[in-house]
Amino acid sequence: MQVRTLSLHHLHTDERISVAYRIGDNYQRSALQRLNHFLRDFRTGDETAIDPRLFDLLHDVKLGLGHDDGTFEIISGFRSPRTNAMLRRASSGVARQSLHTTGQAIDVRLTEMPTRNIRDAALTLSRGGVGYYPRSDFVHLDTGRVRRWGA
Repeated sequence: MQVRTLSLHHLHTDERISVAYRIGDNYQRSALQRLNHFLRDFRTGDETAIDPRLFDLLHDVKLGLGHDDGTFEIISGFRSPRTNAMLRRASSGVARQSLHTTGQAIDVRLTEMPTRNIRDAALTLSRGGVGYYPRSDFVHLDTGRVRRWGA
Protein backbone atom coordinates (compact mmCIF):
# COMPACT_ATOMS: atom_id res chain seq x y z
CA MET A 1 0.00 0.00 0.00
CA GLN A 2 1.42 3.36 -1.05
CA VAL A 3 2.03 5.88 1.74
CA ARG A 4 1.87 9.49 0.57
CA THR A 5 3.90 11.92 2.66
CA LEU A 6 4.58 15.62 2.54
CA SER A 7 7.20 17.79 4.21
CA LEU A 8 6.33 21.47 4.46
CA HIS A 9 8.05 24.58 5.82
CA HIS A 10 5.88 27.66 6.30
CA LEU A 11 8.05 30.67 5.51
CA HIS A 12 5.89 33.13 7.51
CA THR A 13 5.59 31.14 10.75
CA ASP A 14 8.83 29.11 10.39
CA GLU A 15 6.80 26.01 11.32
CA ARG A 16 7.65 22.66 9.78
CA ILE A 17 5.62 19.50 9.35
CA SER A 18 6.23 16.06 7.87
CA VAL A 19 3.15 13.91 7.66
CA ALA A 20 1.81 10.76 6.02
CA TYR A 21 -1.52 12.17 4.87
CA ARG A 22 -2.77 9.24 2.77
CA ILE A 23 -2.31 5.48 2.91
CA GLY A 24 -3.53 3.70 -0.19
CA ASP A 25 -6.89 5.26 -1.03
CA ASN A 26 -7.52 6.45 2.53
CA TYR A 27 -6.81 10.00 3.63
CA GLN A 28 -5.68 10.10 7.25
CA ARG A 29 -8.11 12.31 9.16
CA SER A 30 -5.67 13.35 11.90
CA ALA A 31 -3.00 14.19 9.31
CA LEU A 32 -5.48 16.31 7.33
CA GLN A 33 -6.45 18.16 10.52
CA ARG A 34 -2.78 18.87 11.24
CA LEU A 35 -2.29 20.12 7.66
CA ASN A 36 -5.42 22.32 7.90
CA HIS A 37 -3.95 23.97 11.00
CA PHE A 38 -0.49 24.25 9.45
CA LEU A 39 -1.88 26.01 6.35
CA ARG A 40 -4.12 28.37 8.35
CA ASP A 41 -4.28 32.08 7.58
CA PHE A 42 -1.19 33.10 9.53
CA ARG A 43 -2.45 36.70 9.76
CA THR A 44 -5.76 35.87 11.47
CA GLY A 45 -5.41 32.29 12.73
CA ASP A 46 -8.51 31.25 10.76
CA GLU A 47 -8.55 27.67 9.45
CA THR A 48 -10.51 25.80 6.80
CA ALA A 49 -10.61 22.30 5.38
CA ILE A 50 -7.95 22.19 2.68
CA ASP A 51 -8.92 20.20 -0.43
CA PRO A 52 -7.05 16.87 -0.06
CA ARG A 53 -6.54 16.84 -3.85
CA LEU A 54 -4.17 19.79 -3.30
CA PHE A 55 -1.96 17.53 -1.17
CA ASP A 56 -2.09 14.87 -3.90
CA LEU A 57 -1.06 17.52 -6.43
CA LEU A 58 1.95 18.54 -4.31
CA HIS A 59 2.90 14.91 -3.80
CA ASP A 60 2.67 14.10 -7.51
CA VAL A 61 4.64 17.21 -8.48
CA LYS A 62 7.56 16.22 -6.25
CA LEU A 63 7.40 12.62 -7.52
CA GLY A 64 7.35 13.85 -11.11
CA LEU A 65 10.47 15.88 -10.38
CA GLY A 66 12.23 12.90 -8.80
CA HIS A 67 12.47 14.88 -5.56
CA ASP A 68 10.52 12.62 -3.20
CA ASP A 69 12.40 13.83 -0.12
CA GLY A 70 11.98 17.54 -0.97
CA THR A 71 10.34 20.05 1.34
CA PHE A 72 7.76 22.47 0.01
CA GLU A 73 8.24 26.03 1.22
CA ILE A 74 4.83 27.59 1.78
CA ILE A 75 4.36 31.22 0.81
CA SER A 76 0.56 31.20 1.07
CA GLY A 77 -2.01 28.57 2.00
CA PHE A 78 -5.50 29.37 3.23
CA ARG A 79 -6.47 33.05 3.25
CA SER A 80 -9.54 34.30 5.03
CA PRO A 81 -11.83 36.55 2.96
CA ARG A 82 -10.68 39.47 5.15
CA THR A 83 -7.00 38.78 4.44
CA ASN A 84 -7.70 38.30 0.75
CA ALA A 85 -9.50 41.65 0.58
CA MET A 86 -6.57 43.35 2.34
CA LEU A 87 -4.10 41.79 -0.12
CA ARG A 88 -6.30 42.83 -3.08
CA ARG A 89 -6.09 46.44 -1.90
CA ALA A 90 -2.28 46.17 -1.84
CA SER A 91 -1.76 44.28 -5.12
CA SER A 92 -3.47 43.92 -8.47
CA GLY A 93 -2.33 40.28 -8.65
CA VAL A 94 -4.78 38.95 -6.04
CA ALA A 95 -8.03 37.48 -7.38
CA ARG A 96 -11.34 38.61 -5.88
CA GLN A 97 -12.62 35.01 -5.85
CA SER A 98 -9.24 33.50 -4.93
CA LEU A 99 -9.19 29.75 -4.42
CA HIS A 100 -6.94 30.43 -1.42
CA THR A 101 -10.14 31.47 0.41
CA THR A 102 -11.76 28.06 -0.17
CA GLY A 103 -8.75 25.89 0.71
CA GLN A 104 -8.10 24.97 -2.92
CA ALA A 105 -4.84 26.88 -3.60
CA ILE A 106 -1.30 27.10 -2.37
CA ASP A 107 1.79 29.13 -3.33
CA VAL A 108 5.03 27.17 -3.04
CA ARG A 109 8.68 26.60 -3.76
CA LEU A 110 10.43 23.23 -3.49
CA THR A 111 13.84 22.98 -1.87
CA GLU A 112 16.73 22.72 -4.31
CA MET A 113 14.41 22.93 -7.33
CA PRO A 114 13.98 25.85 -9.74
CA THR A 115 10.40 27.12 -9.66
CA ARG A 116 10.14 26.78 -13.45
CA ASN A 117 10.58 22.99 -12.96
CA ILE A 118 7.71 22.95 -10.46
CA ARG A 119 5.58 24.86 -12.97
CA ASP A 120 6.44 22.42 -15.76
CA ALA A 121 5.73 19.34 -13.61
CA ALA A 122 2.37 20.76 -12.53
CA LEU A 123 1.41 21.65 -16.10
CA THR A 124 2.20 18.09 -17.18
CA LEU A 125 -0.27 16.75 -14.59
CA SER A 126 -3.05 19.01 -15.98
CA ARG A 127 -5.02 18.96 -12.72
CA GLY A 128 -5.83 22.58 -11.91
CA GLY A 129 -4.50 26.08 -12.14
CA VAL A 130 -0.79 26.81 -12.38
CA GLY A 131 0.50 30.34 -11.97
CA TYR A 132 4.18 31.10 -12.39
CA TYR A 133 5.73 34.10 -10.63
CA PRO A 134 9.43 34.10 -11.58
CA ARG A 135 10.19 37.53 -10.08
CA SER A 136 8.78 36.49 -6.71
CA ASP A 137 10.13 32.94 -7.23
CA PHE A 138 7.05 30.85 -6.48
CA VAL A 139 4.39 28.75 -8.18
CA HIS A 140 0.67 28.94 -7.47
CA LEU A 141 -1.10 25.56 -7.61
CA ASP A 142 -4.83 24.99 -7.25
CA THR A 143 -7.52 22.36 -7.73
CA GLY A 144 -9.80 24.58 -9.81
CA ARG A 145 -10.26 24.30 -13.54
CA VAL A 146 -7.17 23.62 -15.66
CA ARG A 147 -5.55 26.90 -16.67
CA ARG A 148 -2.19 28.66 -16.58
CA TRP A 149 -0.79 32.15 -16.28
CA GLY A 150 2.60 33.78 -15.91
CA ALA A 151 5.68 33.22 -18.07
